[in-house]
Amino acid sequence: MKTIGLTGGIGAGKGEVASLLRSLGAALVEADQEGHRIYRRGTEGWRRVVALFGRQVLGQDEEVDRGQLGAVAFCDPGALIRLNAALHPLILETVGERLQELEQAGQAVTVVEAPLLLEAGWQSLVDEVWVVWAPSEVVIPRLQRHRGLTAAEARQRIDAQTLNEWKRDRADVVIENSKDVETLRRTVEDLWRRRIQGKD
Repeated sequence: MKTIGLTGGIGAGKGEVASLLRSLGAALVEADQEGHRIYRRGTEGWRRVVALFGRQVLGQDEEVDRGQLGAVAFCDPGALIRLNAALHPLILETVGERLQELEQAGQAVTVVEAPLLLEAGWQSLVDEVWVVWAPSEVVIPRLQRHRGLTAAEARQRIDAQTLNEWKRDRADVVIENSKDVETLRRTVEDLWRRRIQGKD
């Protein structure tokens, strides 16, 4: 099984690229979704989150309130580092198990979509790293439209992340996503043809 690690900054368009790859035949493992599952109420991940930030990040149902957790973690780089250190080993374990299941089922190509793939050192899980990139002047309006953030909140989220240049330097493939969806689709289809199917 060929495994592609798909990463990039917030608002760059990883989800759109992942959707396009899935439409071409790839299976998709979303690290964020696995992450949400590992801190459901009563789990080890839930206990770690509460130990770090207290019950202020819980909703009335005692589940972790992702909005509140994000507000706490993204306003303090130290808090984000502690959160990632607590949860990444648990997420890595579940992603690894999912990849094994897919390979045993005969899946040919799988995409691991993980915003912090490189920061967490998960390159060993994948055969190639694809980084989706867009300049901040494109990303900020996207975050305002799709996530309801103010320009200042969007900038804060971007600034809390690893520099795009660092990620691009460590990529096997860089996908620029600063234009329209049709341009992105053509780019992804061309990459699939050349890098997955081996056609010039």
